[in-house]
Amino acid sequence: MKLYGFSQSRSFRALWALEESGLDYEYIPVNFGSEEGPHGNRSPEYLALNPQGKVPTLIDGGLTLTESGAMLNHIARKAPASKLIPAHNEELLARYDQVLFFVLSDLEQPLWTNGKHRFALPEEQRIPQMLETATWEFAKAQRALHHYLDGRPYIVGESFTAADILLAHTINWADRFKFDVDADLLAYRDSHYQRPAALKAVDIIS
Repeated sequence: MKLYGFSQSRSFRALWALEESGLDYEYIPVNFGSEEGPHGNRSPEYLALNPQGKVPTLIDGGLTLTESGAMLNHIARKAPASKLIPAHNEELLARYDQVLFFVLSDLEQPLWTNGKHRFALPEEQRIPQMLETATWEFAKAQRALHHYLDGRPYIVGESFTAADILLAHTINWADRFKFDVDADLLAYRDSHYQRPAALKAVDIIS
């Protein structure tokens, strides 16, 4: 497998999952903002892999994935011994799916809104008032998150899964973007970022 990524972007989720999985892979840093190939995200070579020019991109044989949530599940299924996805338990799997969809649609969305209207969009497309809206939306999603986590060390069941990777990374993203993150959620993030696989992933992108 090949993972194209950049720094602490969403690609970190897939990199962390690959380290947890024990699967063989190659990490390829993307030159973000560059039009020069083959690893510039605006180059024809990279756009042929990922038409939006975003990261991450995961290549597994003839399969190309460009959504980080799908990558987490693909990696988890390829490495069942890692137990990154609940197996043989329909209720746990349903809860796992629910957490992934919640994080991607509710918790992450205001973070990306913030990023887009601060630096990612062309200046003429940025709306400063959206930053206040994003702050309000994140606070609302954070309150809902407490219902899912409820003080437990893992977001699904009694063991670490890819859902914890997704959630810990998203909380870290919120902290980096200076959102008001509750102390217990930062503690949850910190506990999982001390896992050997997470530390190795941090070392790779450093």
